[in-house]
Amino acid sequence: MEFFIISMLNGLSYGLLLFMLSSGLTLIFSMMGVLNFAHASFYMVGAYVGYSIAEVVGFWPGLVLAPLVVGVLGALFEKLSLRKVHKYGHVPELLITFGLSYVILELVQLVWGRTAVEFRPPEVLQGPAFTLLKDAAGGLDLIWGVAAPELCAAAGAVCTPFPATRAFMMLVAVVMLVSLWLLITRTRVGLVIQAALTHPEMVESLGHNVPRVFMMVFGAGTGLAGLAGVIGGSTFVTEPAMAATLGSVIFVVVVVGGMGSLSGAFLASVLIGVIQTFAVALDHSFVTLAQNLGLTLSDAMRENSVLRLTLSQIAPILPYLFLVLILIFRPKGLLGTRES
Repeated sequence: MEFFIISMLNGLSYGLLLFMLSSGLTLIFSMMGVLNFAHASFYMVGAYVGYSIAEVVGFWPGLVLAPLVVGVLGALFEKLSLRKVHKYGHVPELLITFGLSYVILELVQLVWGRTAVEFRPPEVLQGPAFTLLKDAAGGLDLIWGVAAPELCAAAGAVCTPFPATRAFMMLVAVVMLVSLWLLITRTRVGLVIQAALTHPEMVESLGHNVPRVFMMVFGAGTGLAGLAGVIGGSTFVTEPAMAATLGSVIFVVVVVGGMGSLSGAFLASVLIGVIQTFAVALDHSFVTLAQNLGLTLSDAMRENSVLRLTLSQIAPILPYLFLVLILIFRPKGLLGTRES
């Protein structure tokens, strides 16, 4: 049972990190119709800027300031570059953001180097948020923080900690989801943003600066990516390859959830996170599964390299298989309203 609980929590935490990253991309696309290929690069910039600020004034100021810095950079990019090509259609938008991702990668390597930096979380987040204690009788107890050594050393006892950084990541992601939903659906700002996408001339005639609205939306979306970068970088690793690692996955999340659907992005993120985590944790192949079920396999089948592939080995391609199935059977995505 403790294996299932911890694996589920790990899957949820990874899925919620994907949501934190994809929510900004979903916000930009739903409000502006722009697919930002450099979105994961802003995530990487957020991690590195947060690391640099944390080195000087600490983690918590970095957590606040880094997303603001990344948001300002995103807003400036929209105003100075993206806005110039917006009138020419989606292809120039894709090309300019695609080129920006390579520019950011080279700048990051130039400033911070090509190797990973040590971005440590604050002391309060170092260690477990809680520990699951399984006693000799098979019962489960939840202990907040670190379990006493004598409890874990008891005969038949197994202690399984859950990192505080992952718990904090989950908390921030849930707060982000609720805040975005309230902003878009329950505030005057959200109504203006939605109206600017579908009826820009009407919104402008009412006295609103539509280009400024789009600039703020793009800046807010990249700022969310920066926030995800600070948390993801301190939880996992801060390195130049971190954008490429998650860049393609977040587009899978956006398409699977439904283009422009915030709730769809949340659902797709959680599903992909849980599926990948359990695939890595279970680590069974068809051969071992058949043996555990008592099935008889021929020598050729037991030696077949494809049948001997474990779930952990194919885990990286599972999101893309999921994407293919969604595009075949539901092109609009899980909760989307427009064709992907």
